[in-house]
Parts: sequence; structure tokens; C-alpha cells
Amino acid sequence: FKQVHKQSSLKEAETVLHAFYDKYDSKYSSMIKNLQKIEEDLPVFYQYPKQIRPSIYSTNMIESINNMIKRKTKPKSEFPTEESL
Repeated sequence: FKQVHKQSSLKEAETVLHAFYDKYDSKYSSMIKNLQKIEEDLPVFYQYPKQIRPSIYSTNMIESINNMIKRKTKPKSEFPTEESL
């Protein structure tokens, strides 16, 4: 996602994102499908002026996306053991 964020325009960011899809689709197809479902929300920071985009980008955003991917790919993450279930 750093490469997506580094692009100067939304069109360039979408090109990088689609290249990411092509590269990892065969290995991580379920993750790529989930990302494609939320694709319109990923580059939302391009709606803001270029000067403030760096302040929008943070590790919290990356962690949030990673947690969402984890929730989608591992639905039992709330119950790590059978006992807790």
C-alpha cells in the first residue's frame, strides 16, 4: 500500500493497485477478492490536497486494513481455542 500512496494521482495509484492484484492473485486469491470489494475505499485520501496526504497516511490505516483482511480470511480469530468458543 505504500506504493499506492506514493503515486501522484488516483489513476496512477489504481494502476499500481491492479498490478498488485495481478502479481498476487494466484497465490492469495481470497485476499485479492476481498481487497477488490473495498477498492473504492482504499485510495480515498486522493480526494484531499497533496500537501495534507502524508498526515492522513499512517500505520494505523495499514493495521486497520490488515486486521480487516485477517477477519475475512480467518473468521475464527475471536476464538483462539475450542475452550474459549
